Amino acid sequence: MDFSISRGYSPGIIGQITKLHAHYYSRHWGFGPFFEAKVASELSQFIMRYNPDTDLLLTALINGETQGSIVIDGHQADSQGAHLRWFIVAEAFMGKGIGKRLLNEAVAFCQEKNYQKVYLWTFEGLDAARHLYEAAGFRLIKEQRGKQWGVEVNEQLFQWTAHEKMERLG
Repeated sequence: MDFSISRGYSPGIIGQITKLHAHYYSRHWGFGPFFEAKVASELSQFIMRYNPDTDLLLTALINGETQGSIVIDGHQADSQGAHLRWFIVAEAFMGKGIGKRLLNEAVAFCQEKNYQKVYLWTFEGLDAARHLYEAAGFRLIKEQRGKQWGVEVNEQLFQWTAHEKMERLG
């Protein structure tokens, strides 16, 4: 299966990434309009201040259609760490190496920028993504019950710090 990775903004990307998230998380986790609006709103805010010197926006394209994404939000990298966000692969293409490639490129970007800390919020049950995060050097540092996505889940905070070795996945 051939896919390509596109870097940066492209017309319609906010809606495309939001749609991937809304469909997957509605179908598998019962997330509703709150979650979809949150993704669209926060992604829109990110796009409005997107700076290719500090931020990374990657999309995976198959036949010209967005089938995956990952973002490194470096807006507050110096004070809070870079924030890995909106990492998803369309369900039909999971397990085909797209997520691994997106994460590898995000890791490489963080290393190039010498970010001292990279963090992400996720929740318990996303085992394939967790495996990729841990293989790349992220460690679970906090768990708590919460509703930041509109549905109560066991939220998890993963973090990588510069003193740990962040590796590209094999």
